[in-house]
Amino acid sequence: MSRILHLSDLHFGRDRAELEAPLLRSVDKLAPDLVAISGDFTQRARVGQFERARRFLEKIGQPWLAVPGNHDTPLDNLLVRAFAPWKRYREAISDDLEPNFENENVVVAGVNTVNPFSWQRGHISRRTVNRVCAAFANIERRVRIVMLHHPLQHGPEVDKRLMRGANEALARLEECGADIVLSGHLHNTIVRPFRAAPGLLFVQAGTSLSDRLRGEPNTFNLLDVAHGEVAITSYSAGDDAEFTPDAGVTYARGESGWSKLEP
Repeated sequence: MSRILHLSDLHFGRDRAELEAPLLRSVDKLAPDLVAISGDFTQRARVGQFERARRFLEKIGQPWLAVPGNHDTPLDNLLVRAFAPWKRYREAISDDLEPNFENENVVVAGVNTVNPFSWQRGHISRRTVNRVCAAFANIERRVRIVMLHHPLQHGPEVDKRLMRGANEALARLEECGADIVLSGHLHNTIVRPFRAAPGLLFVQAGTSLSDRLRGEPNTFNLLDVAHGEVAITSYSAGDDAEFTPDAGVTYARGESGWSKLEP
């Protein structure tokens, strides 16, 4: 089994600073094999905000993997956004915008879905999906996980446009054997199979630190992953600023897709 702690939407520059130390304590206590961070480290991609994000990462004692979010390209500096949209991210976070991770239990493929010229709406190309599928080829008895910022599915309550290429990517990823998709962006927690692709489990993280809450507290997800089964627990920040576990859920993957196991 492998343990993955899924953070998203830290939004340094619009964060609740009092939650940073409790969040880091939780990461240390839960001791994941990987901390997966699905984008939006900053609020406006300013140098000082990225410096705070870098210091946060330096305090994580476990391996981490990150992809950028749409807030990680400069919104208020059009020249930088047009000619060097990833310069600040690369300098502070990672030069690799689509990193991979693997151990004996899981393979995680990072995907950059940000389009700097369509700031809010993301994009996932056929070429990108083919790369992910190639990374998953000939992988036996390991759980295949995709991590990106923009979700591949929206509910009826979401007023933002679904990113370009999402429907095609969803079908192709299910076809090539992906198991789980981690995403963020909408500041809400979701754990369930995709409507159009029941062979893929949709795991969306809320915001871990931002004060821009959308009907739920600050949260992160913890995944305990084994072959054919995953237990997912959301942790939320209470009035005392400490993160505590909510009710978890376990899914098993069968021939017809993922199904929820009874407690």
